[in-house]
Amino acid sequence: MSATSDDSPAETPPDELRDEFLEFLAVERNVSHRTLANYHHALTQFRRDCRGFPGWRECSADLFRRYLFEVMKAGWARATIRLHFAALRSFFKFLKHRKGLEKNPLVEVQLPKPEKKLPVVLTRKQVDDLLELPLKIPPEKQAPDWLPLRDAAILELFYSSGLRLAELAGLDVRDFDFFNETIRVFGKGAKERVCPVGGPAVEAIHRYRNAAKIHEGPLFISKLRKRLSTRGVSDVVKKYHERSGIPVNISPHKLRHSFATHLLDNGADLRSVQTLLGHASLSTTQIYTHVSIERMKTVYDEAHPRA
Repeated sequence: MSATSDDSPAETPPDELRDEFLEFLAVERNVSHRTLANYHHALTQFRRDCRGFPGWRECSADLFRRYLFEVMKAGWARATIRLHFAALRSFFKFLKHRKGLEKNPLVEVQLPKPEKKLPVVLTRKQVDDLLELPLKIPPEKQAPDWLPLRDAAILELFYSSGLRLAELAGLDVRDFDFFNETIRVFGKGAKERVCPVGGPAVEAIHRYRNAAKIHEGPLFISKLRKRLSTRGVSDVVKKYHERSGIPVNISPHKLRHSFATHLLDNGADLRSVQTLLGHASLSTTQIYTHVSIERMKTVYDEAHPRA
């Protein structure tokens, strides 16, 4: 067995069971093309790296344990290992329930726990410095005069409401309630939630809409007055990060992390933050409590005379 993370093209051997499984995912589960590609890659790579592959029905728990040992020795990241084994586990569930496999060998295989990485967040001063930039920097030549106002509204709304990149890019004018200072968001799984919008963000959106004469359709538009894509929104954030001089890699998700952490720093309860972020599980939100605790420890160490 020779486990590698090599993604170089290789001839894919015919595999009827694998192909039936992928068809099942595509037709009955309606999974994305990206998921199909990832599962195809994981199953094919396992066959390729498993010397003397005995056939899917003959795979044992010991075989998978040896494979796990090999990929860990090869230096694969835990997240990559877990993604590969998620595909294998899903495949063997399919074989058991649809193809009469007597026993799923992967139920006996214990995977390494996922690495817990605390999200990096901006300080409040860094956020303030970033949000001020669009109206400080001279506008680009031949750019619409409303462009800096749009950029300011995007940055303000990211930090004000903790939206995901796709959520912000997908907003329409009708989703924004100016009078109630809320915005309707369609999150993961098309789940709808209503998020409050802070005063500075409300004013920024109002100024931008008036200047760009936007009354319906997409809320954030490009120079060509088409909906701004997720790539376009990311480029806006990247542009001001590069000009800010802030020594933190700023992204839409970093602003979302900062939104959640600053709420908890100021006494917001975890359930409320979970609702605002649109997290299905409270455990997903709890990572921000660890960030707040670490920040609190830093302040304590720097300020307490007997720290």
